[in-house]
Amino acid sequence: MNPLIKKFKEYGNLNPEIEAELSKRIKTQTKQKGDFFLKQGQIVSSLFIIEKGLVRSFFIKDDKEVNAWFGFENLILGSILPLFYKLPSFENIQFLEQSNIYYITSDDLNELYKKYHQIETIGRIMAEEYCKILEERIISLHTQSAEQRYQTLLSEQPEVSQRVSLGHIASYLGISQETLSRIRKK
Repeated sequence: MNPLIKKFKEYGNLNPEIEAELSKRIKTQTKQKGDFFLKQGQIVSSLFIIEKGLVRSFFIKDDKEVNAWFGFENLILGSILPLFYKLPSFENIQFLEQSNIYYITSDDLNELYKKYHQIETIGRIMAEEYCKILEERIISLHTQSAEQRYQTLLSEQPEVSQRVSLGHIASYLGISQETLSRIRKK
């Protein structure tokens, strides 16, 4: 089964008509390590899921890359500004491994929202979940120590230390690679 449809079904029921309509609109691609899904300033408005692979979101601050999030298999991903507001992206989304993705454009998704209340409800539930994730991330940055943030990352995404470089992890945590090395030695 198409992984994006499967994920949508985790959020609500899809009757056969809606599932067929979704199947027509969802596309698939294979991306290579280092490829970009989106670059800062672009308006690529698609929602996607990784069947196999890994991405990172980052932005540039003072000529340095700052990692905002990592996207693993079976998570619905996208950049909020282009996806929901058709504004240029602040972030870059880059593949860290060869990745197979399934995606749907925001235009197609919006058409389905208008046509099917069930899809609209699923979209709302997904947006609510995304808000929760963002709020938890903001709170952790302001209330947890670097060590606590690292432990949280490992508990939520245990494979991160095997699949993501220490430099990217340190950037995500808001610390230097040397500080991360000290934390990891404890």
